[in-house]
Amino acid sequence: MHARDQTTLYEQLEALPDGLIGEILDGQLHTQPRPTGVHALAAASVGGELYGPFQRGRGGPGGWWILPEPELHFLRDTEVDVPDLAGWRRQRMPRVPDGHRFEIVPDWVCEILSPSTESKDRDIKMPIYARYGVPHAWLIDPVMRRIEAYRLADGAWHRIGNFSGDRPQCIPPFDAAAVDLGALWAANAGG
Repeated sequence: MHARDQTTLYEQLEALPDGLIGEILDGQLHTQPRPTGVHALAAASVGGELYGPFQRGRGGPGGWWILPEPELHFLRDTEVDVPDLAGWRRQRMPRVPDGHRFEIVPDWVCEILSPSTESKDRDIKMPIYARYGVPHAWLIDPVMRRIEAYRLADGAWHRIGNFSGDRPQCIPPFDAAAVDLGALWAANAGG
């Protein structure tokens, strides 16, 4: 009889107490507390801007699933990332999985930057997203009021642009309808 002495990283992730988010990034278990109010509001604001035109097809083309904090399993129970938001074209993922594991690579990920997560988002997660072929990524800094948009080409990230200000902007891959940046920043200013 062989007793298993060690728990797997995924078992450790599942055993985390409430209030902690866990990810397995490059073979290391990373934990962090739930997002701050500013962080959560930024994610909700971006999701709200995209939901109508891209998920519902109101004022835009529809055809997407836009979801907060999905548990992405690039390698089942081994490479587990939790972006702030992710989106899938429905032609690639016709329905949302019943369980909590998302095993289809998203078409877009979005990370909301904060002082405690920025280096992990940029230096660890962005290379993982590139390695597994996520075509588009946004990094949003709600304090600096900026969206950095990236497109994957030849296995590397290429910056599409920095989007700031208060005017609506068409930002790939959601350039079929404008994102109201002024509304995003106003929400985070409490306005």
